[in-house]
Amino acid sequence: MAQTPPLALTIGEPAGIGPELAAMAWLARRKAGIEPFVLIGDRALVAERARTAGLGDVALADIDQTDLPGAGGLFADALPVLPVGGIDVVSVDPGKPDPVAAGLVTGAIETAVRLVHEGAAGAVVTNPIQKETLYVAGFAHPGHTEFLGELAGRFWGVDVHPVMMLACDTLRVVPVTVHIPLSEVPQHLTGELIERTIRVVARDLKSRFGVTAPRIAVAGLNPHAGEGGTLGREETDVIVPALARLRAEGLDVAGPLPADTMFHAAARARYDAAVCMYHDQALVPIKTLAFDEGVNVTLGLPFIRTSPDHGTALDIAGTGTADPTSLIAALRLAGKLARTGSGASADAA
Repeated sequence: MAQTPPLALTIGEPAGIGPELAAMAWLARRKAGIEPFVLIGDRALVAERARTAGLGDVALADIDQTDLPGAGGLFADALPVLPVGGIDVVSVDPGKPDPVAAGLVTGAIETAVRLVHEGAAGAVVTNPIQKETLYVAGFAHPGHTEFLGELAGRFWGVDVHPVMMLACDTLRVVPVTVHIPLSEVPQHLTGELIERTIRVVARDLKSRFGVTAPRIAVAGLNPHAGEGGTLGREETDVIVPALARLRAEGLDVAGPLPADTMFHAAARARYDAAVCMYHDQALVPIKTLAFDEGVNVTLGLPFIRTSPDHGTALDIAGTGTADPTSLIAALRLAGKLARTGSGASADAA
């Protein structure tokens, strides 16, 4: 019987906590019930960071792509590390990101996506990246999500609308607009964008998460959801018509709702996902409820991608105090989705 392909975990920002989190997750593999994964990065860098963080001599094994079919068996005794082809790895000190390492960061992401496309890996799990450092090196995307969308087009030849979902046991949230200044949200918030985002959410809740009839709560943009237009016109002019069109398609969408009453326990019981109008409106509640357990899931892609719901934590990199809980949750969710065969979004199929 063929083994399930391993997960592909990227190294993330080398100066951040990603390398040591990967080692911590491997050390916790049995207790946490993690599916076998391969780290895409550099063995020497991970070994050095593990020692710096006080994790000891973590068993690491250099592999190449031909070793991937047997990586599941190897994983029990050592963390398999697949190098990024054509990248000369440089020494990077903890807490001191260097644009010279940008090729390793982006190359690891590209490699992971390519492996899934080729069937050699079951899902992509990404450690956090330091976007400001990548920008200096010429990175042209606002963040991970947009880069993954470009890679989906490159490898699968499909036009996708990647959607960022943050999920924990008690809440799933999706921001319609993501990495843009708050002052620019109103002009970016169109009916078309709201509708396309919610369609992706509804489809992936069905195809990936097994929610037969998704219930989606939609936040307003303004206080009290605009108070009938007295506190802003975005609800009346943009959000309400968009939701009406979605309801006409048969989707179960509620709103626009005042964001300040959407996230208490009784309200959360009434929906399967909350769609919010901007980044912090979505991320503040979930990070308050589950700062260490939240998982970032990219919807709308032809492959599974999860990530821990935190940043690079440069201030604690190399100290051994990083918490691997969110990465472990991301690995477990990716493994679950890969096992159930729920890899492709209906929007990208």
